[in-house]
Amino acid sequence: METWLNQSSTDDFELLGIFSHSPTDLFLFSAIMVVFVMALCGNVLLIILIYVDPRLHTPMYFFLSQLSMMDLMLVCTIVPKMAANFLSGSQSISFVGCGLQIGLFVSLVGSEGLLLGLMAYDRYVAISLPLRYPILMNQRFCLQIVGGSWAFGTIDGLIQMIVVMNLPFCGLRVVNHFFCEMTSVLKLACADTSLFENLVFACCVVMLYLPFSIIVASYIRILGTVLRMCSAQARKKALTTCFSHLGVVSLFYGAAMFTYLRPKRYRVPSHNKVVSLFYTVLTPTLNPLIYSLRNRDVMGALRKVLSRCRIGSQY
Repeated sequence: METWLNQSSTDDFELLGIFSHSPTDLFLFSAIMVVFVMALCGNVLLIILIYVDPRLHTPMYFFLSQLSMMDLMLVCTIVPKMAANFLSGSQSISFVGCGLQIGLFVSLVGSEGLLLGLMAYDRYVAISLPLRYPILMNQRFCLQIVGGSWAFGTIDGLIQMIVVMNLPFCGLRVVNHFFCEMTSVLKLACADTSLFENLVFACCVVMLYLPFSIIVASYIRILGTVLRMCSAQARKKALTTCFSHLGVVSLFYGAAMFTYLRPKRYRVPSHNKVVSLFYTVLTPTLNPLIYSLRNRDVMGALRKVLSRCRIGSQY
């Protein structure tokens, strides 16, 4: 790790970015900045609501607060540097900065994928085993779930960051992306990276399909439980609690699988940029909206906080 931490400024990378300075791209950049601000505000607000409202001190909302934390860190890892380069006209990113982007991005995406899978198990226990829910989803187990998600993602990101940034790079260090995306940086290495790329692909398969399998198995069991319910109102309530999670899962796994599990011959840099923009900016913005707009508890907590603010402003 010391090798790449001691690199000089002459070893900076150049990011080609995704926008030019045409009127259309200026409009798109402005739209991305608006979405970025919405992602920051939405996730920070959701974390605050879950923290201050005792009714939201349950395993489901604890997991949701961690998901918002991951989304918040993800957008802050990518978007500020992209915006700074666009506004300054510069395309450079330092060697250390590039390595940190790789490590943080891989860590956060991996952690979020695992957490989404384990959140599906939480929904299964809540719907299929409601009487045992307080015992099975106790505080210690919830902390283990969250800690395990962060730990596995962090270890994966740290390993990939160290390996990639210790590769020899020669020639122009131009990354055909708007951030230091690992596979784009690997193309610049003047060494045979085929073995490492195969290992990364295998790791992506495990990191995506393992939690995805948990999600599928959990929802198959949930569906079986819902179909056995006699009350239509109970079925509706059970399904409503799952729709938000399924929406977030569809956005996250759809984009991740499209990006990392396609054969190499079908990977086009322009497509990768658009999809990366989708799950590094748009998905973190949609997650709090999906969970809050469809959730009475969250909306109730928001109204409660707003009413307190109005009362406080009158004095």
